[in-house]
Amino acid sequence: MNWIQLNALEQLDLIREASFNKPQLIFKHSTTCSISKMAFSRFERAEAPDTIDFYYLDLLNYRSISNAIAETFKIHHESPQVILIKNGECTYDESHYGIMMDEVIEQAGV
Repeated sequence: MNWIQLNALEQLDLIREASFNKPQLIFKHSTTCSISKMAFSRFERAEAPDTIDFYYLDLLNYRSISNAIAETFKIHHESPQVILIKNGECTYDESHYGIMMDEVIEQAGV
């Protein structure tokens, strides 16, 4: 999996803009949570399509970005959480044991 590190607020504007051409996915991960580690590991083992850009957010180090994601895309914060952005909006989000690559691919329409 080719993760793009999400570590600057300015990247949210770039993600929104890029989502008009290609689905963008943000994976919010808490490195100290066992459920988050399990979900992240399972997600990483799945085959990732190159038709989606995958962003990784270390929730503990970048909580302010997580808060900005919730506000920008009008979603409730959870951890772990995947957020799919298409055409400038969140079209799908899932958390905990519901995080599955095949569901992301289906929702992305790729």
